[in-house]
Amino acid sequence: MKTVISFFFCCFSLILTAQTPATPRNVFIITTDGFRWQEVFNGADSLLMRDTAYVRDTALICQQFWSPDREERKRRLLPFFWDVIAKNGRLSGNRNYNSEVNVSNLYKISYPGYNEILTGFADTRFIPNLSVRNRNTNILEYLNATEAYAGKVAAFSSWDVMPYIINENRSQLPVNSGYEMLEEGDDTLNILINQVQNNVRHKGSTRQDLLTYASAVNYIEQQHPKVLFLGLGETDEFAHLGRYDQYLQKAHQVDRMLAELWYYVQTDPFYKDNTAFIITTDHGRGSKRNKWSQHGFWVKGSGEAWMAMIGAGIAADGEKKTKERLYQKQIASTVSALLNEKFRTDDHRVAAPMQVSPALMAGDDRNGKIHAVNK
Repeated sequence: MKTVISFFFCCFSLILTAQTPATPRNVFIITTDGFRWQEVFNGADSLLMRDTAYVRDTALICQQFWSPDREERKRRLLPFFWDVIAKNGRLSGNRNYNSEVNVSNLYKISYPGYNEILTGFADTRFIPNLSVRNRNTNILEYLNATEAYAGKVAAFSSWDVMPYIINENRSQLPVNSGYEMLEEGDDTLNILINQVQNNVRHKGSTRQDLLTYASAVNYIEQQHPKVLFLGLGETDEFAHLGRYDQYLQKAHQVDRMLAELWYYVQTDPFYKDNTAFIITTDHGRGSKRNKWSQHGFWVKGSGEAWMAMIGAGIAADGEKKTKERLYQKQIASTVSALLNEKFRTDDHRVAAPMQVSPALMAGDDRNGKIHAVNK
């Protein structure tokens, strides 16, 4: 009788294990600044890529990214999104199917957008894109104050305002942004990156994304952070310049970097099968073709975003083609829930997590244990 009971208990345990997604130990939050949902889900815009006001060589850009077939067109621009994430993760924000990802803040510019992503609510105060220290507690500093993640949280950003949004002085976590020099020591790669930065830096506030990515990957390989924020910025930079050709090239470059990073974490024993990626943007852009390079309170489409997720704890739902409404302010609590933490601050506006996996999110208790956050 005991043997029979043990047999059924083992079978039941195996069923539960098969039905419950792996809980991640690590989460990477990755953003590409001001990249529109239109290109994510439709590929390159046929009119914009043929407009010589925005593209220097229309024939060449069409050879790279154009196809009359939408499925092929979006794969040409973002192959990792559509060959890997769409099959093994989830993609939200295709408004052609009433799948919405919305920006909640009124301003639809970068500082309020990143604040919303990282703090879990849309601040009503207007903070322009300037070096102003953020008074709001963010998910990175919250996790860095917990026992499980202390010293295992880091941020890398192409935009040099990010340390102020994260408030690195208060949060006490490593933040590298803009053309800030890396710590060298005996690290030959950091020495090389610093040399390149000194030779290529310009008067802008945004570092080349490849340098940001290389800096982050070197840190990941050496330090193995459990939570990482990676903010890429050149999609927004070239959009503001009206360079649709370079905007597409930089988006394609982001996709390639994501593919490389995903391959790395899935082949590193520390990260393999216990790491989730949450990929998004800080704001949308103009939905009209003569407004595509702009964004802000008065530009229609600026509050329209998108979200891609893959990895442990994320259901493989693919592209969402049913009605849904998500907000970027839900990202902070979703990261917390994925890590079995309870993100709370003294601000009760923090949004509830997204239902990225029913089995995982069923355990989220909005009145559960609150970790103290020192402010």
